[in-house]
Amino acid sequence: MSDVILKIENLSKQYRLGLVGTGTVSHDLNRWWYAIRGKEDPYLKVGDSNDRTSKGSSEYVWALQNVNFEVERGEVLGIIGKNGAGKSTLLKILSKVTGPTTGSIKSKGRIASLLEVGTGFHPEMTGRENIYLNGAILGMTKKEISGKIDEIIAFSGCERYIDTPTKRYSSGMTVRLAFAVAAFLEPDILVVDEVLAVGDAEFQKKAIGKMKSISEEGGRTVLFVSHNMTAVQNLCTKAIIIDNGEISFKGEVGEAIQKYITANSTSSVATSILANRTDRKGSGKFKFNEVVFNNGNPVILGNNLQIDIKYQAKEEINNLDFALTICRGYEERLLTLDNVTQGIKISVDKGSGTISITLPKVYFLAGIYTLNLWCAHHGTVLDYVINASSLHIENSDVYGTGRSLDAKKHGIMYSEKCNWDIIGFK
Repeated sequence: MSDVILKIENLSKQYRLGLVGTGTVSHDLNRWWYAIRGKEDPYLKVGDSNDRTSKGSSEYVWALQNVNFEVERGEVLGIIGKNGAGKSTLLKILSKVTGPTTGSIKSKGRIASLLEVGTGFHPEMTGRENIYLNGAILGMTKKEISGKIDEIIAFSGCERYIDTPTKRYSSGMTVRLAFAVAAFLEPDILVVDEVLAVGDAEFQKKAIGKMKSISEEGGRTVLFVSHNMTAVQNLCTKAIIIDNGEISFKGEVGEAIQKYITANSTSSVATSILANRTDRKGSGKFKFNEVVFNNGNPVILGNNLQIDIKYQAKEEINNLDFALTICRGYEERLLTLDNVTQGIKISVDKGSGTISITLPKVYFLAGIYTLNLWCAHHGTVLDYVINASSLHIENSDVYGTGRSLDAKKHGIMYSEKCNWDIIGFK
C-alpha cells in the first residue's frame, strides 16, 4: 500500500505582469463585488499561459495551471523544465513562501527548503547562530539542534568560519552550510532548487550522496530541481516535466530526460538547422549553419558515424581551432573531438563549406545525446553553440547473440567482444 506524503491537487498560480500587488483599485473592487455574491474571482478566467517567449495579450499570466501529482514517502522526485517554466514557483508554494491562487497542498511532516543562496540566513549572524535559527524555524528544539551541530559543521566544510557572520561567506560557503542544516535537521520533505550548481564539484557529489542516503536509509522524501540531467538521472526515482506552467509528463526518470531533451532540441533525427540560432556566442566571423548525421540516414549502434557540419565564413581563416563534444544531457561530456589534439590543420576560404568527421564505430549505447560545437582563432571564439543537435542512436545486436544492450543495465558505452578464460577447478 502506498504511503503518500505529499499530494498536489489542481494547483494554479496567477501573477499580474509589471506590477506589485493584485492590480488596480477597480480590479480589487470587482473581486470584492464578486466575492460578496459568492461568485468566482473574475480574473481567474483570464490570463495567458506561462510562455516567456511570447508577448501575450493579457496583463495576467498563469505561472502554474492545474498541476496534479503525488509523492510517496522515501521517493526522490526530479522536477525538470526550461527556465521560466514554473519549477521555482511550484517549490515556493510548497515551501509556503507564497500561496497558490487555486488548488490545494496536503503534506505530512516538516518541509525544509533550499530555494536560493542565503534563503533564511541572517547576514549579521554567525554560521553557528544561523544553524540554530534555521533549526528553530523547522520546529526543532535547541537540544535536538545541539545534538546535530557537530555533524552539520563537519559536512559543510566551513568549520574555520562557523563563528563568522555569514555576510562574509561566499555564495558557495553559504550553500554548503544551508544544505547541511536542511539535510541534518531531519525534515520529512527536503525541497532543493538549483542551488547546488553554486557549489564546487566535490560538494555537489557529497550533497547528492547525502540526498540518496536520507531517502533510501532515512525514508525521507526529496524534491529536486536541476538542469543537470546527470544529477537527476543518478539521484531521482521518478520525474515530472513542467512546460509553460503545466505538467507535460510524469513517470520514469530515463523516459522523462529523453522526452525533455527531444522536446527542447532544435533538430530532427538526422539534421539540425543552426543558421537562425541566436543563443550562441562568438564574433560571428565563422558560423555553424547545419549538422547532418550519416547523410540523413539512421545512426546505428556499432556502425560508423559521419557528422557533416556546414558553415559560413565571412573571410579566409587559417589554423582554425575546432571542437565537437557529445554529451549526455547538457553537461556530462562523454567525448570531445578537436583537430588540434589530433594534429589536423583546418583552414577555410570565405563562403560556405563543410567539415566532415567520420567515427569508425559508434560505441555509445542506444539513446539520445546532445552535440555542442565550438570554434576559435588565435584564442578568440568565433562561434559556440550548446545543444546544437540531438544525436539519436538506435539499438542493434552488436554481439550477434540475439540480445540487445540496455543503457539502464550496461552503462553508457559497449566494448568489442572480449576473450573469456575460465581458470580454476571444477
